[in-house]
Amino acid sequence: MADAKGRAEVPQEIEPPQKRTCGTMAVHDRLLRSVPGYREARDSSENHAWRASLAPFMGRTGCTRIPVVVHVVYKTDAQNISDSQIKSQIDVLNADYRKKNADVGAVPAAFQPFVADTRIEFELAATDPAGAATNGITRTQTAKVSFTDDDGVKSAATGGADPWPADRYLNIWVCQLGGGLLGYAQFPGGPAATDGVVILHSAFGNIGTAAAPFNLGRTATHEVGHWLNLRHIWGDDGTGCSGSDFVADTPNQAGPNYGKPGFPSVTCSNGPNGDMFMNYMDYVDDAAMIMFTEGQVTRMQAALDSARSSIGTSVPCGAPVPKPPVKDLPKDLPKDLPKEVHKEFPKDLPKDLPKDLHKEWPKDLPKDLPKDLHKDFPKDPPKDLPKDLHKDFPKDPPKDLPKDLHKDWSKDLPKDLVIDQKSPFTDLPPKSVLDPPKALSEPPIEIGGGIGLPGPALGMPFVLGTPASAAQRVVTQQAAALAASYNQLLAQFARLYAQGSLDASGMAAWREATAAYQQIIGSLGT
Repeated sequence: MADAKGRAEVPQEIEPPQKRTCGTMAVHDRLLRSVPGYREARDSSENHAWRASLAPFMGRTGCTRIPVVVHVVYKTDAQNISDSQIKSQIDVLNADYRKKNADVGAVPAAFQPFVADTRIEFELAATDPAGAATNGITRTQTAKVSFTDDDGVKSAATGGADPWPADRYLNIWVCQLGGGLLGYAQFPGGPAATDGVVILHSAFGNIGTAAAPFNLGRTATHEVGHWLNLRHIWGDDGTGCSGSDFVADTPNQAGPNYGKPGFPSVTCSNGPNGDMFMNYMDYVDDAAMIMFTEGQVTRMQAALDSARSSIGTSVPCGAPVPKPPVKDLPKDLPKDLPKEVHKEFPKDLPKDLPKDLHKEWPKDLPKDLPKDLHKDFPKDPPKDLPKDLHKDFPKDPPKDLPKDLHKDWSKDLPKDLVIDQKSPFTDLPPKSVLDPPKALSEPPIEIGGGIGLPGPALGMPFVLGTPASAAQRVVTQQAAALAASYNQLLAQFARLYAQGSLDASGMAAWREATAAYQQIIGSLGT
């Protein structure tokens, strides 16, 4: 392109933002309005997360390692970030999600008990969708000056790059975003063709084009949190105190925090400790966000157990990441190699090598070795072994065993129970107890204000956004407390069953407790 005077225009880089903005909720609202089935998928995801927060929930064992493909979409050379900058972002994700970030010690003492390891790891994909070796990075040059949160960067037809299968890879697009936008993500349950995370190139990683105050890679940590079903910590109700992130151990707060707040920052009567502004899901600068909580981990693990169950593999936490396969060697040698390179090789062996080197080798074995060494080996097995050793084995089982021992075993397990034999945990309640009640078709409401701090008892449902009445809150709290008591009882029944200590009456009691628990859970969802 040329300007009015015919001079070639030099593309100008857009000034990096100085205040955090995230387009995830705008994308969520757009999908609710335009994509059939999205609302129902979100309801299902939220119901699963809610049940996980109420009942014992182990999620995947060990750590989940997620393959990542980074699509670099660039117009200028600066936007075409280096492999090293991309790898620095993967390192940041692994540190932040495994609670290994160097600044985690800066969490205030009041919130230290809630800092959690998500048990989620990330690696650049080693194979592409066709099974060929890859470094997990694609590069696409575009004519577009910048992109927005309309998902244009996610398609080659609109100047971006097409995604890899969303059920196998976490797609991350890195590009120039406009309007001061740092990034955005898509919650679980959205269209596969647009599933993934988008990050501004100058907020990606911690080297290269990464620019302060978003130069520590925390924008991707924040947006991947959305991709794993985390909401903004204040509940996206503007600056009020009625929103919720559906996590019990994050205090209620009035709205987003920016920059680097001082501790404590009290809003919504949440003193003395105030907002958990150092959480990755707030809007503070990169240097100020440094933690996830146990409740947030439960939501992320629930997402991996449901809507994102097909992605990633379970590995022992801390297991080394396998090295990517070696790519094909070049077919031709470099053209600038000297033609007579072989002339540099020495023609003769060094003159100082002894001519009779072989004479130094011993001709014979040592003379002091015994000639009849093999005679020391025993020819026959020991004579004192009894010949009829097998006769000592009992022919018949003990006569005092009851003949009808099997009759004491319960012929049938309760019809409504499903025991997962593969699970190493024997103290979990029957699997059917955690199955979704048929009546529960709308997203749950949050129970409790979080870690004993003042705040509303209930937040807004994720999708519908309708606050509950005071009477509903009281009933829900009572039902939730009763459900928690039954949950402990069911866990005890499961332990007794695993030990073989339940008789017929115990099995009947287990059935009755299970039915009561399911009835309570059903009432919470209606």
